[in-house]
Amino acid sequence: MSTSEIEGLITQLKANPLGGTLEEMRAQFDGMASPVADDVDVKAVDAAGVPCELHTPPGADTTRIIMYVHGGGYLIGSLNSHRALVAELARAAGCQALAVDYRLAPEHVYPAAVDDSICAYLWLLNQGYSAENIVIAGDSAGGGLTVGTLVGLRDGEHPLPAAGVCISPWADLEATGETYQTRKDIDPMVSYDLIAPMGKAYIGAGDIQSPTASPIHADLAGLPPLLIQVGSAETLYSDSETLTNNAKAAGVEVILEEWQDMIHVWHLFFPQLTDARKAISRIGEYVKEIGRASCRERV
Repeated sequence: MSTSEIEGLITQLKANPLGGTLEEMRAQFDGMASPVADDVDVKAVDAAGVPCELHTPPGADTTRIIMYVHGGGYLIGSLNSHRALVAELARAAGCQALAVDYRLAPEHVYPAAVDDSICAYLWLLNQGYSAENIVIAGDSAGGGLTVGTLVGLRDGEHPLPAAGVCISPWADLEATGETYQTRKDIDPMVSYDLIAPMGKAYIGAGDIQSPTASPIHADLAGLPPLLIQVGSAETLYSDSETLTNNAKAAGVEVILEEWQDMIHVWHLFFPQLTDARKAISRIGEYVKEIGRASCRERV
């Protein structure tokens, strides 16, 4: 990795911090998006009432799919903000991807996002995708939502997907981890003052420690394998660490990858960050490995 790449990005982000009204923040976040590659087919679909987009890169194995839930603190983020990233993840994994446009708070509080994510997953099953050919993935709030969705599916006794992939997951809505303070000056994407109010807005009158809202409080037993990627310069680093430790204690197969000097969801900046492209490639390889393992089990 070129140190100048991440330093340049941090300078750029610090010069344009996320802020303003909710509408302004939503527009600003969407405006940070990279353009989607021309060779990836992106089609709007209705997943049993949940708006989604189906990404099909060239040569994709259309029997396998990543279901992707975007980040943004449950208040911001959209299909627009993550379209390019989802397209590149699908390309790296050699499969399709379904980007889920779940409902946002404060207009739609918890458990709306979880309900929409589960609904989209069950829709995939009804479309003929086998559970063992589906991987659920997401970043930041979407990383927490990935685990929350797995917990909800398990508790609902639904077939579980082959794996979950969490990018810089926000798994503790109360933001109690020590790195919210110890790394607050090195991550330009997330601060306690930014994210703590988002957690309160999302949970509404619900229990902020609910297992599907803050999965650091969940019983993770019986979940499929997890890949967690986190940057060493992340305010949310504690969430990944706690989630990993809890998964291991519950007997879940989990891989925690720490990427040196990377900030929160550095993957979004893949056009300018070598390590973002490498991390996307690594996720693609993981999804392929999980697929091969599922095939061997079925033989």
